[in-house]
Amino acid sequence: MDKIAHADRVMDQSSAAKPALRIAFVTETYPPEVNGVALTMARVVQGLHRRGHHVQLVRPQQGPGQPAAPVARFEEVLVRGLPIPRYPHLRMGMPCKRALLRYWTQQPPDVVHIATEGPLGWSALRAARQLKLPVSSDFRTNFHAYSAHYRLGWLGKPIMAYLRHFHNHTHCTMVPTEALRRDLHEFGYRRLQVVSRGVDTAQFGPHRRSELLRRLWGAGPQDLVVISVGRLAAEKNLELLLSAFEAIQLSDTRARLVIVGDGPLRDAMRARCPQALFAGQRSGDDLAAHYASADLFLFPSLTETFGNVTAEAMASGLPVLAFDYAAASQLICSGRNGMLVPFGDAATFVRYAADLANAMPWLRKMGEGARAGASDLGWDSVLVRFESVLSMLIRQAPLGPAEVFAALRQPAA
Repeated sequence: MDKIAHADRVMDQSSAAKPALRIAFVTETYPPEVNGVALTMARVVQGLHRRGHHVQLVRPQQGPGQPAAPVARFEEVLVRGLPIPRYPHLRMGMPCKRALLRYWTQQPPDVVHIATEGPLGWSALRAARQLKLPVSSDFRTNFHAYSAHYRLGWLGKPIMAYLRHFHNHTHCTMVPTEALRRDLHEFGYRRLQVVSRGVDTAQFGPHRRSELLRRLWGAGPQDLVVISVGRLAAEKNLELLLSAFEAIQLSDTRARLVIVGDGPLRDAMRARCPQALFAGQRSGDDLAAHYASADLFLFPSLTETFGNVTAEAMASGLPVLAFDYAAASQLICSGRNGMLVPFGDAATFVRYAADLANAMPWLRKMGEGARAGASDLGWDSVLVRFESVLSMLIRQAPLGPAEVFAALRQPAA
């Protein structure tokens, strides 16, 4: 939490006059784990802490040497966890309702926010409801869509039923786009609020472009570099990425494909496309340099709730080719800052990739448009919206035991 400690010293003056909230954040993934939920949660936690709120972070213990050094207005509650099958570097929280009841009875939060719907999230939901605490949740991962990619399509309906049951027992579920809100509403989800995602436009930007890095990739100043960033897993539709790059190579043999990320499909993808450059997991300024040093971002996934990488690529000055849904539908204007493909139309995705590869001046112009569009995606407005939703829940919630007892102790007028 060294970044939080630093941010604490430079708290926004605009938030100083607002009442501080006690917020319990519950998540089964958090940095140093590398995935969209973990990184987004860190941004939200750090941002709300910077704005003067008291944050309690409840998460699985990820390794030795934890928790971090104490920081004012920040507390970590580490619970037992187990490695996730096929992702041993990720942990799944174990049920711990009794422990959370003890923590939250002794020091009740104003609101509980649950980012993940696993065993830890379910324990937190049950504890919060028992204590009559306001509780919100995030819909961040399309588990029901993932099941089809692991030959578990028959589980799609039961998983969706569980997710609907989980989220409908919270007082509010936050979703990143209006389109997703409409879709979930049709599936029977209630009390949905749109809270978008942000991107660090200072970290991700064209100024990170590195000609040295491009030379290491074997690319000259005028050569095309295509990049993909994300988990190397079945649900990311990566066979289409490789097919699109093969189409690009038919007309541009000097084109390079850089794949950033790791996962269970890494070895199979190496065998399938040995000419691709596998950069592994990257983070921070190093990740920003990888984005900015490319020329085109291909994003073939069909299972995103948002897709943080879309915003990161655009902030880095890259045109994005993606399917017309999630963040891409919200952020991309075809022909100006990227290209949208009808949802699931693989043939058009491949054709557009090949067409874009043969139009480098157009790519550069769209890259400028992508960066310009991303300038409005900073985290400040996202945090204000997130904060306002939590405050609304607190105002609307009935008194819990802690407030009742406190009121009874007040002297009569």
